[in-house]
Amino acid sequence: MKTKMDNPPWVHNNYPLIRWLLFGAALLILSSLYVTVPLLPVFAGAFHVGTSESALAGSAFSLFFAAGCLVYGPLSNRLGRKRVIVAGLGVLVLATACLGFAGSFGGLIALRCLQGAAAATFSPVALTYAGEVFPVEQRVTAIGFISSGFLMAGIFGQVWASSLAALLEWPWVFRLLAAGYAALLCLVIVWLPPVPAEQARQGRVGQDRRWYAVLSNRNLLLCYGITVTILLCFVGMYSAMGALLGQPPYSLSEMEVLGVRSLGMIGMFLSFFAGRICRKWGMLPVLRTGLVCSIAALVMMSFVQSAVVYAVMSILFVAGIAVIVPALISLIGEIGSGNRGVATSLYTFVLFAGASAGPILTANLLGMNHASLPFQVFAGLLSLALLCSALIRKGQGIQERKDHS
Repeated sequence: MKTKMDNPPWVHNNYPLIRWLLFGAALLILSSLYVTVPLLPVFAGAFHVGTSESALAGSAFSLFFAAGCLVYGPLSNRLGRKRVIVAGLGVLVLATACLGFAGSFGGLIALRCLQGAAAATFSPVALTYAGEVFPVEQRVTAIGFISSGFLMAGIFGQVWASSLAALLEWPWVFRLLAAGYAALLCLVIVWLPPVPAEQARQGRVGQDRRWYAVLSNRNLLLCYGITVTILLCFVGMYSAMGALLGQPPYSLSEMEVLGVRSLGMIGMFLSFFAGRICRKWGMLPVLRTGLVCSIAALVMMSFVQSAVVYAVMSILFVAGIAVIVPALISLIGEIGSGNRGVATSLYTFVLFAGASAGPILTANLLGMNHASLPFQVFAGLLSLALLCSALIRKGQGIQERKDHS
């Protein structure tokens, strides 16, 4: 029998609309992280900087995004979830628009820092928001949609940037993205229902105890060990693959490389079914299977250097990541239990801290002139993540399998 708490009274009944709005916001906002992946050579030429320096355009965003994830979660407890998201989107519109007119590399990096800090208002806040607004039976699905948006942004952002840079010029990547953020801001203001202040402020009491409980939990620390490798390897793999395909013996054009990047979207659609798969098989088995798939793809890419193999294995790699992320978020939420908000904020921080290292690590690995080295290193990192998953203890707070209702 349902109670009033099962269906919060401040939410309009169009849950599918809210769910798709959050998905679209996650897709568009997180695309900012990935738009610079195919633009690094463009920045190097336009601003006359080295490849390693141009990688700062991605790492600067990721670093400030990661730091923001620690700040905005607690801040939203005081100000309310929707207010923080709306304010962040407003700043994001301005920062992204200004990026389209950046005249120096220093200005570009400064604006990417501001853009990352503004974009961080969405990720941890939206995940907590979904847990408060949606009925219990719809929360996993809602979080799955948000996670799918995060993941698909990795492909969409690269395709968006590659296509616009080829058809127009790189500044239009940011100018049109700013227009998209402005439209999204209007939709969020109109359609996203707010959480009541008293509901949003429940997390203010005992914040120090919650952080201590999270940081002293062995299973959560192992989960964060897995988390740091995910986007690091994801961003790194695409950076390495794009750079290699544009060089001899492949020498693919920008549009051909764009086509190879786009194929990864096939594997990404698996994330929409991750919640159902986790309910059937359990979060830990799904997490480990996803890691094995991604590791296998990277190993194959390191040994068989072929454009066709890169394209096919990128689909398998992305499919693995597509189930890893929702399974990991759900696992952290379940282990964190009453400290879910803090556990999720720390998850987003660690996730994007790893992403900030991806472009720089890849640039240095490619500088060693061994085509297989980046894929081998990323396979090794995910193997360590697989080891962490094997050390997570089954017990209270970890439900291996959920029966269908």
